[in-house]
Amino acid sequence: MPENLDANRRVVVTGLGLICAVGVGLKQCWSRLLAGEGGVRRITRFDPEGFESQIAAEVQGFDPLDYMERKEARRMDRFAQFAVAAAREALQSATLAISPRDSERVGVIIGSAMGGMGALEDAYATLHSRGPSRVSPFFVPMMLADLAAGQVSILLGARGPNWAPVSACATGAHAIGEAAAIIRRGDADVILAGGAEAPITPASVAGYASMGALSRHNAHPERASRPFDAERDGFVIGEGAGVLVLESEEHARARDATILALVAGYGATADAYHIVEPSPGGGGAARAMRLALSSAGLQPPDLGYLNAHGTSTPTNDRLETAAIKAALCEHAAALPISSIKGAIGHTLGAGGAVEAAISVMVLQTGKAPPTINYRTPDPDCDLDYVPNLSRDLGTIGAVMTNSMGFGGHNASVVFTHPEAR
Repeated sequence: MPENLDANRRVVVTGLGLICAVGVGLKQCWSRLLAGEGGVRRITRFDPEGFESQIAAEVQGFDPLDYMERKEARRMDRFAQFAVAAAREALQSATLAISPRDSERVGVIIGSAMGGMGALEDAYATLHSRGPSRVSPFFVPMMLADLAAGQVSILLGARGPNWAPVSACATGAHAIGEAAAIIRRGDADVILAGGAEAPITPASVAGYASMGALSRHNAHPERASRPFDAERDGFVIGEGAGVLVLESEEHARARDATILALVAGYGATADAYHIVEPSPGGGGAARAMRLALSSAGLQPPDLGYLNAHGTSTPTNDRLETAAIKAALCEHAAALPISSIKGAIGHTLGAGGAVEAAISVMVLQTGKAPPTINYRTPDPDCDLDYVPNLSRDLGTIGAVMTNSMGFGGHNASVVFTHPEAR
């Protein structure tokens, strides 16, 4: 064990930043999720006529100039703009300022599954219409998936550990779990951890539709994403960002910060099975859940809520249900579970972080957001998915959030109440 690694060092959450299809900012997102509102509409970022799937969960009302100078905004893809905005909100939420004196102890771990897809497609269009000399010199740094973390670090002055996990739809959860490990081993006191994504582009939508992953309920966009419902036909692509401020407990208490939750457990596994399908029976996801519980020192009955990956694809929802049953045994049937993807779509690499922020809010408030658009029960998905209406859970001590990605990546994170010992 490295000399500075303390397996008992506690890592806490002190700030949250969130942007998604139902709001810009945590307060708006949370209130609209609890109200059962959704943000899925016909695509406006490009003309979707002729596309098999013409719907998406777009972020409305976002102005990057609220968070950065115009010159900076023009040199960033939309996914990096989201990351900067969410990171600034998270720092403000944590009442934390990064000073030159402590900047080397503040890190940024923010990932993205797709990176700057908008910048990539714009560059190809320019290349073919105007020639290679007209491609922007900012194209490459706008496209690279690590530039969300890089831009946040540059603009906020965070000089500690800085990198970008890329594990498809498990990215945001991996960022949080790995950031906690970095703090625990003593290599940073504070890390802004999360994910950002802006994948609503022609090539992305065409590609996901071509592989049969996207919903085709174009006539009724608001009802298209329906996790765990028997009539689900695919996910709805979404955009946004989630960033959590993680700190060592000693650092947070030394500055008298409000502690929202403890990052109590983390499990990461691989299916080693298929490039896009989960393993039969959800075995890899079940192992991630068990590892997260074990590292938190908890048993299944200790969980009061589970935020499911719940993408609204036929295969994922069925196998995640099987995984939850395998990991949590008898407690699975009694556990409130919800997927917020009916409201905000699937934000890919941002999803694990967006949903981690929501999981912390569940822990804080004792209220569970609903799984909206749930109408027809599926015999293979027979757990308590908190259908259509939010639920008051009372005081709960621990929550879990699941993320799974193409390539067989699985990640589960457990948060516990600040007073847990």
